[in-house]
Amino acid sequence: MNQSPRSSLIPTLGCGWAFPVERAPRGTAALALSADEATVREAIVLILATRKGERAMRPDFGCNLDQLLFAPNNGATQASAAFEVREALLAWEPRIELLHVAARAGGDHGEVLLVDIDYRVRSTDNRYNLVYPFYLDRALA
Repeated sequence: MNQSPRSSLIPTLGCGWAFPVERAPRGTAALALSADEATVREAIVLILATRKGERAMRPDFGCNLDQLLFAPNNGATQASAAFEVREALLAWEPRIELLHVAARAGGDHGEVLLVDIDYRVRSTDNRYNLVYPFYLDRALA
C-alpha cells in the first residue's frame, strides 16, 4: 500500500474508552466506548481538566487553568485563560486545527469563566465548538 507523506502525518480519530469512564449500557461488565469525533471532544475536556504536574509520567501534560483559581473574572483573567487553553490544545491535541479560543464571564455572579473553543477535526474537516466552564470560586472536582 502506497501512502502519501501527508496522509501518514494526520492522526486517526480512533476508538477508546469513553470519558468519563463508565459502564456500557445493557447491564454488561464492559466499559462504554467512544469513537471518531467524540474521542476528540473528550480528549479536549481531559486536557483542560488535567493540571500540569498531575500525571506522574507526563508532568507537562494538561493545562494551567488551575493557576487562575480565585482570580477576578476580568479581561486579564479571561485573556490568560484563553492563552493557557490555546497553548495546551496546540501541544496535546494534534487531531484538531484550533480556529478560535476566547473566554468570557458567566454565571449569575461572574463566578464562571466560559472558554469558547472553535476547532476543526483535521481528518474529517468537520468544524465544532465547545464551551468549557471553569469555576473561579472553587477547586476542580
